[in-house]
Amino acid sequence: MPCAVGSLSDAGPPTRVMLGVVVAGIAGFGALAAAIGSPELEAIDHAITVRLQAMRRPGVERAMGLVSSFGFPPQSRVLPPAYAAVLWILQHRLEAVFQLAAWGAAPLGSIMKSIAQRPRPAGGRDLRVTAAPLEGSSFPSGHVLTYMGVYGWMAIMAHRLVEPALLRRVAVGALTTLIAAVGPSRVYLGHHRPSDVAASYLLGSSYLAALVVAYRHVRSRGAVR
Repeated sequence: MPCAVGSLSDAGPPTRVMLGVVVAGIAGFGALAAAIGSPELEAIDHAITVRLQAMRRPGVERAMGLVSSFGFPPQSRVLPPAYAAVLWILQHRLEAVFQLAAWGAAPLGSIMKSIAQRPRPAGGRDLRVTAAPLEGSSFPSGHVLTYMGVYGWMAIMAHRLVEPALLRRVAVGALTTLIAAVGPSRVYLGHHRPSDVAASYLLGSSYLAALVVAYRHVRSRGAVR
C-alpha cells in the first residue's frame, strides 16, 4: 500500500448491492460445485485449458509464473500480514484489521478444498502441468480466492485512501490487474481447471463484498480508526 494517504470516503455501491453480490456469488459457486464431474463441465474445462496453454512463449510463461508466485510460500505467508502492518503503522487501524480479515479467504479455500476433493488436473498429450509446491485438492483455486480477498481489499483501500489521483489510479490498476491475471495463470500452468478458477472468483467476490458490508457497519457505529 502506498504511503501517501488521504481521507476515507464511503463512496461506492450501496450496501444492498453488495449484499446482492454476496448472494449471487455464493449461488454461482454452488452451481459450479454441483457440476463437478459432469461430462459437459469437463469438456468445457479441457477446451479452454488447451486453448490457453497453446500460447507457449517464454514471455508469457514468465509472466504467468510471476503472477502466481505471490500465492506460494513463503510469500503467501509473509506478504498479507505485512500489508496489514503497513496500514496499522499509517494509523489506519480498522482498515488493518480488515486487511487481516481479508486474508481469511485463504483458510476458506482450504475448507472448500477439503469438502470438494476434486483431483488436480493431470498432464497428458495435450495438457501440461508445471511443477510447483501444490497443496490440497483442485476445487476451488486457493490462489484466486486469496488474491480476491487480500489484493481485492488492498484495491478498495487504495481507491479510498491514496492521494494523489494518479497514484491512486496506478495502485488500483496494478492490484486489479494482478487479480484478473491470477486466474488465467493457474490454468496456464496446469494447476487448476477453468471452473476451479471461476468458482473462486465467484466465492471471492462474495467474501470481499461481505467484508465491505461489515466494514461499513463497524464504521457507522463509531469505530475509531
